[in-house]
Amino acid sequence: MRPVRFVALGDSLTQGVGDPADDGWRGWAALLAEGLTAAPADFTNLAVSGAQTRDVVERQTPAALELRPDMASVVIGVNDTLRCTFDIHAVAARLDEAYAALTGQGAILLTACLPDPGAMLGLPGALARPLARRQRAVNTVVHALSERYGAVHLHAAEGAWLTDRAMWSADRLHPGERGHRQFAVRFHALLADSGLATGSAPSAEPEFPGPTRSAGLWWLATAGTAWVLRRCRDLLPQLLGLALDEIRHRARGTSARLDLRASAAVSAALAALSVADRPDVA
Repeated sequence: MRPVRFVALGDSLTQGVGDPADDGWRGWAALLAEGLTAAPADFTNLAVSGAQTRDVVERQTPAALELRPDMASVVIGVNDTLRCTFDIHAVAARLDEAYAALTGQGAILLTACLPDPGAMLGLPGALARPLARRQRAVNTVVHALSERYGAVHLHAAEGAWLTDRAMWSADRLHPGERGHRQFAVRFHALLADSGLATGSAPSAEPEFPGPTRSAGLWWLATAGTAWVLRRCRDLLPQLLGLALDEIRHRARGTSARLDLRASAAVSAALAALSVADRPDVA
């Protein structure tokens, strides 16, 4: 009998950024793979830093299908919210396509909802709220589609772990080793409860010390500065416009309209998928 074949799709979170290994990054998916069965799983990590839902559909999903996995994780969406091209209709359609392709081939699907990046970065309210609204929209879509495709879904967008500094790497956007282990432990528990993981659960305790405050400052002064500049060129002009809109609505007491608008967009995006699946619709 061949070993369980597990393929991970996604962005830097699944690639393992924040959990260094001798040859690069390890991450939650690799940790989880070690405990799926008593024998080592056949694990392939297709995740790429900076990936968006478009990359998952166009590049990673075809590669995953060629491997014919028994289990596939798709954890993606934060990078979509950080682009000026953000479109919840497109995000929903791409996730639906990826989920359908993988489950259609018989793979057990793993998904997760994620915290919003604005809160993790500690952005001011007027800047953070539009990003939070976008991430909530993505999470709502992921929740709905996970139920539709019978995915093993991890609720990672809330909980005490989000404010525990020890869980996060120096950049505050990616989990550190302890955070990646938390992801792996929680996914393993969900799979074990469903009889889908029979190996030993990953350890929640890290092998290496967490990042220091000086490491965080060094990241901000070096790689962090470059990251901020890239996002400024892409997202900042639009985000400033969204922030001004946020301020105007708060001054008028009409902030609820922004939430209603976002909710309506999510509902329309999911409804469009339902219509597209009807056999009597061309």
